[in-house]
Amino acid sequence: MTGRYRLALLALATAITASGASAQDAAIIAEGRALLEERCSRCHAIDREGNSPHPEAPAFRTLSERYPVSALQESLAEGIVTGHPDMPEFTAEPVQIAAIIAYLESIQSH
Repeated sequence: MTGRYRLALLALATAITASGASAQDAAIIAEGRALLEERCSRCHAIDREGNSPHPEAPAFRTLSERYPVSALQESLAEGIVTGHPDMPEFTAEPVQIAAIIAYLESIQSH
């Protein structure tokens, strides 16, 4: 992990903690966001605001309108694959899955 990456995670975790999350929760949420930034933001809007760069890619803040976000755990473990040619296969380790789910739950627009 580069120093710049750590600094960005620390800044995000600090901001999340200021909004009421515990320091540990904030760190997990920040890690989830960093993973999605790295792997998904090319096509999906990954924050509470903004449009997805790919018009057919859903904004992650609206995922709970379709199904429970926690239902993604199994898909992330087994590998998310779609028929869409632009989306690469995506798999994650259990600790990464927990971070991703925590972040996604923190941004839902419900």
